[in-house]
This record gives sequence, C-alpha cells and structure tokens, in this order.
Amino acid sequence: MIILLKLLLAHFLGDFVLQPSSWVQDKEQKLFRSKKLYLHILIHGALIILLLAEFTEISSYVLALLIMPTHGFIDLLKLKYQKEEKKSKWFLIDQAAHIFSVFIVWYLWESPTWSMMDLFQSSSVLSILTAIIFLTFVSDILMKMTLGQWAKDIGLEEEEKSLKNAGKCIGMIERLFVFVFIVTGNWSAIGFLITAKSVFRFGDLRESKNRKLTEYVLIGTFMSFGIAIIVGMIVKFLLENSFYIF
Repeated sequence: MIILLKLLLAHFLGDFVLQPSSWVQDKEQKLFRSKKLYLHILIHGALIILLLAEFTEISSYVLALLIMPTHGFIDLLKLKYQKEEKKSKWFLIDQAAHIFSVFIVWYLWESPTWSMMDLFQSSSVLSILTAIIFLTFVSDILMKMTLGQWAKDIGLEEEEKSLKNAGKCIGMIERLFVFVFIVTGNWSAIGFLITAKSVFRFGDLRESKNRKLTEYVLIGTFMSFGIAIIVGMIVKFLLENSFYIF
C-alpha cells in the first residue's frame, strides 16, 4: 500500500504543485509539440524514482517507465478533445484516468493477495456503495418527482437565475455529508450543516417574500435530510451488526 500512496503523491506533486499555469497554457496551444508536456512527463518520472528509491532502483525505474507514457497519453487525449466550455468536465475525466492508471499499475506490480472483486463480496462495502447510489441518483429523481408539481406552481422551472444543475449537485452533496456524519457518529455536525444552509437560504427567502417558495424550500430540505438520516441509520446498523445478519 505504501507504494500506491507514493505513486499518488508523485501524481499530485507533478500535476498540481510542480506544474505552473504557463505550462498548462503552452500544452493547450501546442499539444504534442509542446516542450512543457514532455518536461511535465519527465518530472512525473523523476518524482516516482525519487519517492520509491528505497524499493530498489529497478522497481522505481520500471514503475516510472510504466506510468510516464500512460500519463502523457492521457494528457494528450484531454488536450486534443477538450473544449473551452467543457474544460471542467475534461479536467475531472483526466484526473480520474490518471488515478485509475496509477492504481492499475500498482495492482499489477504488487499483485496483492486480495482481488478487486473481493470488495463486492463484502457486505460493508456493498451497503455503503448502495447507499451512495441511492442518496445521489435515486434520491434526486424521487425528490424531483415528489416536488415537481410544486416547482411548477411557484415557477421554479422557469427560473433562469440559478446555475444549471446547481440544486441537484447541492442536494447530492448535502445528503452525502449527512450520511457520512451519521455513519461516523457525528450527529452534531448535521446541526451545523442545517444552520449553514439556513443562513445562505435566509437572504433568498427574505427577498422573495414568497410563502410558497419558503414552504417549498422547507419541504425539500426536510425530505433531503430525512432520506439521508434514514439511510445513514440503516447502514450504520448493518455495519455494526453485519456479523449477525449475514
């Protein structure tokens, strides 16, 4: 595991700490003709060799030679296909691909005794994964279907001041926070989250002077928190009693 952590550290240092914004601009303009691209790849290799020097020189050099071309290929794909309006999306795809490639290289190199499929045989992992899917995608659709008619009544569907899908993302993140707080036993943090949301919402509700909007926000908030609390308590119970249930 220490090798995986050091490979991830090398990636974060190389991609975020040791890559000036001027290099990124140069790569975007010149693509594969950019000297900064190849310097960036070499820095990644040097970091891997430096951080893994204790695991014999052969191991560090081989891992560097495996990750360097993979990293360069992923960067080139992003540079070639990303558009200005889709930069944030391609950034996330790029980072996910880099981390996944690092994990695969480590997995093939280390050959750990456990299999990746073993994770899906664990009741704890499956409980958490199922809960995350439910709290994000499933709950979003449930709430949209439940609150949809009220949204039409107060004209929210015609609102153009809100960022696209902002409410959806806020709801997902909110429920995941509540879920984590409950599973880890930090109930007081939920109160802090409710307070923070109330403070940000207070200005909107005061300016609108719309009773229907206030009721809509309250119903949505209580539903979102309620769903997350119930799911969190179920998963916490399963995690604590998995030996007796499964």
